[in-house]
Amino acid sequence: MSRRNKIALFLIILLGITIFGYSLRDVQLNILIRDFTTIHQGWLWVAISCMLLYFLLEGLVVKIFVDERLGQYSFKSALRIPLIEQLFNGITPFSSGGQPAQLIAMLQSGIDGGRASSILLMKFIVYQAMVVVNFLIALIIGFHYMASKLSYLSLFVVFGFIIHLAVIIGLFLVMFWPQFTKKAMRIVMIPVGWFTKAERVNDWIVRLDTKIDLFYQESVQLIGQWRLLLKVIAITFVQLMCYYLVPYFIMLSLGYTHANLVMIVCLHVLIVMVISIFPIPGGSGGAEYAFTVLFSSYITNSSKLVLAMLLWRLLTYYLGILVGMIALTVKPDKIKLKA
Repeated sequence: MSRRNKIALFLIILLGITIFGYSLRDVQLNILIRDFTTIHQGWLWVAISCMLLYFLLEGLVVKIFVDERLGQYSFKSALRIPLIEQLFNGITPFSSGGQPAQLIAMLQSGIDGGRASSILLMKFIVYQAMVVVNFLIALIIGFHYMASKLSYLSLFVVFGFIIHLAVIIGLFLVMFWPQFTKKAMRIVMIPVGWFTKAERVNDWIVRLDTKIDLFYQESVQLIGQWRLLLKVIAITFVQLMCYYLVPYFIMLSLGYTHANLVMIVCLHVLIVMVISIFPIPGGSGGAEYAFTVLFSSYITNSSKLVLAMLLWRLLTYYLGILVGMIALTVKPDKIKLKA
């Protein structure tokens, strides 16, 4: 990890401590400790298991793609990819550092850069598509509740959905209409040329053309393998459900056994969509605030509400950073390429 990333990690942890401290300003510490000691540990372990399964399933998706396309890839090395993604997504604005970090991790296993980029893009497309599908369902079920509680947040939800949908449309254009994508890319590069040398812009265009062609070739082969694609879609759907269920099991651990499972999952989907458009890494500040406001109708005890928020944030955000740091110390196995 570079010095810059270490500084970012330190600042994120410091920001998290500050936010947690601010959240506890109106809560008596002895009451919070009492609520924590009386927690139902079985349900809390289920919530922890959901997050661990979330990581494992994404590692399985990586292994399936690499095994099918390139050769034998150990599960240890495959699991290392999403864990490193969790770390760099967590310490960079808009989760922008996850994709480059995954690419570097795959290069360390001896995977060609072009092939690695294509596999990561395929994984990203399936993941984003399932996020959009889940969001549409959550929007139908839970948007009215969110709008009544936080009307201004509903605008962020819609904006976040538009961004995710635009990303999916752009990737689908590359997959099915590469020539149009190249023309659109050249139009976009025109204003870039106003601020950059023409030689550099031309170099970028050539590189992007190469990446578009490679991605198109890989996507055509993947679409032809519909059984593989359906398998990855199913795994990704289960993976996301594991993540979205974490608040529900946290509520069960705090004694709120009559919570509406469908509504809790939908609210979590909407919160995640809001978090994704905040420029601060992990949506820090906005995530905690959105959780406490939206779940205040279900968790009426202020101390338990803060405790639920702390547990949720630790599991869905800081746990990923922790396991990502551990994954960085693990030496990956080299891939055994097909003949």
